[in-house]
Order: sequence, then structure tokens, then C-alpha cells
Amino acid sequence: MIHATAIVDSHAELDPSVEVGPYAVIGGNVKAGPGCIIGPHTVVTGHTTLGAKVQIFQGASVGEVPQDLKYEGEPGCLEIGDGTKIRECVTLHIGTRDGGMLTRVGEGCLLMAYSHVAHDCRIGNRVILANCSALAGHIEVGDNAIISGHVAVHQFSRIGAHAFLSGGSVVGQDVMPFCITQGDRAKLVGINAIGLRRHGFASERVRAIRAAFRTIFREGRQLDQALALLGERYPDQADVQQMISFARGSKRGLAHARRGEADVESAD
Repeated sequence: MIHATAIVDSHAELDPSVEVGPYAVIGGNVKAGPGCIIGPHTVVTGHTTLGAKVQIFQGASVGEVPQDLKYEGEPGCLEIGDGTKIRECVTLHIGTRDGGMLTRVGEGCLLMAYSHVAHDCRIGNRVILANCSALAGHIEVGDNAIISGHVAVHQFSRIGAHAFLSGGSVVGQDVMPFCITQGDRAKLVGINAIGLRRHGFASERVRAIRAAFRTIFREGRQLDQALALLGERYPDQADVQQMISFARGSKRGLAHARRGEADVESAD
């Protein structure tokens, strides 16, 4: 299962079912679970742990030291969850002292060709990074978020669960869960209604999320006032409570809604 031209350090811990392609290089601190496929001309190094059935395609660099001038050689880690696919020429870097020493990518993610995940990022489950998208250091991405091609996200930003970042967005602030961004600098243009329905959200959940979006971004209230009002209106609605918690936890500030345009999603 290991090609004769591959270079695998004798200290690497690979499940017997792991496949390693031609000219791959695997370092001594790498661990790979059952069913992993490490493609040709890949480099997997650092304190990197691959879950079960992770696929790494040709040319990817996984677990290299970060592009951070403050990095001083500390043994940061990288964890990749079960079933994640890392396509051609993707780059993922280990964590640093300032970020808890860990970069983590969740389960069932798809990192398309030439995408980049920098040091100390925390990526949720079933996240998609399309071609040439780039995450700077210390970014958090919630479950089921989709980051389209050529999107750039500023360090320390947060992307909420089920958010959709349209192609070419330049994101400098936190993007609320369930929302869509467009443009440079990225603005919110509505909720990700189609994506929510594809993930099984019932109509009443989508309506509550849309109402919360409009309360926060379309009705002219101060943020604290809007969040307090939503807390009173939807005390038991988990999705709205998630939006409230996300907004209150923002340190970089929230991406604003685009003014003067109708929301991009269709009405119920």
C-alpha cells in the first residue's frame, strides 16, 4: 500500500490500510487512521493527525510550519477529521503558541484545489472551501459553511454555521450564521435560505432566521436593542439564540448588511 518511491519516516504511525502514492513524503510525527489515501507528490509533516478515510490529492502540503513571523519552532499540531478531502495543492499549517498550538479541520470537509488554511484556524464539520479561497490565521468557521472561490478572510474573523460567502468576497469582520455575503468589502445580502432547506431546515425555522436577520440589519435598531428584542421574541428558538450568541461574542464586529437592495433570497 506504500509506493516504492514514497519516503515515509520510520516513526510515522500509519494504519496498515493507508495508501501512499508515488513520491509522497511523510514525516515522523504523522498519524494516519484507517482508509486514508495520501496521493502522489504530497508532503505530510509536522505533528499531524489524519482521521479515518482522509484523502489527500497530489501536490498538497499538509502540516508545514506557519507563515507567521512570530513562530519560533514550537511543536504545534494539525488535526484533520474523518472523511475530509484535501484536493490538489492545498496548504494547511500547524498551530502556534498564540493560538493554542492547534489547527483543526473537522469531519467531512472539502478543501478544493489551491485553498489555504493558516495556523490556528478552527474549521467545523462539512465545511467547503472552494478553489483558491484563503483563510488567514486564527479564523473560526462553523459547521456547513461554504466559502466560494477566491474568497479571502482576515485573521481572527469568524464565519458562522451555514453561512455562504460568495465568490471573490473579501471578509474582514465576523459573518453571522445562516447569512450570505457578497463583494469587497463583504456585505450581507440575506440569509442562505436555499442552503438551509438543503440541510433539512423546516419552513418555520427559515422564517424565524429571516425575521431575526431583518430585526438586526434592516429595521434601524442599535445592535444591543435588536438582540434584546430577539431574545424576548424567540426565547426557545435555537437558531435565533445561536445568532444572538454569535453577535454578542464578536470582537472584530459584524459584517454589515448591504443597504438599498432587497434580500437575495426569495420569500416563503
